[in-house]
Amino acid sequence: MSGLTVEVENRSGASVDETAVVELARRVLRDEGIKEGELGIAFVGPVEMRRLKQEHLGIDEVTDVLSFPIDGRERLHEGLPRQLGDAVLCPDVVGEAWRAPLVHGLLHLLGYQHGRAMREREHAHIDESE
Repeated sequence: MSGLTVEVENRSGASVDETAVVELARRVLRDEGIKEGELGIAFVGPVEMRRLKQEHLGIDEVTDVLSFPIDGRERLHEGLPRQLGDAVLCPDVVGEAWRAPLVHGLLHLLGYQHGRAMREREHAHIDESE
């Protein structure tokens, strides 16, 4: 495999600028040193987002973004494609301000946890996208 494959699925019913989403995702991953891999980005409605958060985190509420990491930055055996995982966003929550939640979700896929380092990376990526 060569390059980054970004698949976007919109199940939310809202209008989403998929081209801008893919461009931002590719830039963030490239800037984080990820040159190859497969990434999924899904946009879902509030009912599905609430269900996902309940199923995976045990919290019964809707949220802006959830991340489901697979390989992250782990060292892989040669020949295995890097599966970054999925970032799931809810347009009903994020509205037009989807960039920051997407960056946040992507950083989680790469292994960042909440804290100073993640905030600094978020600010760097968000400032570049504006």
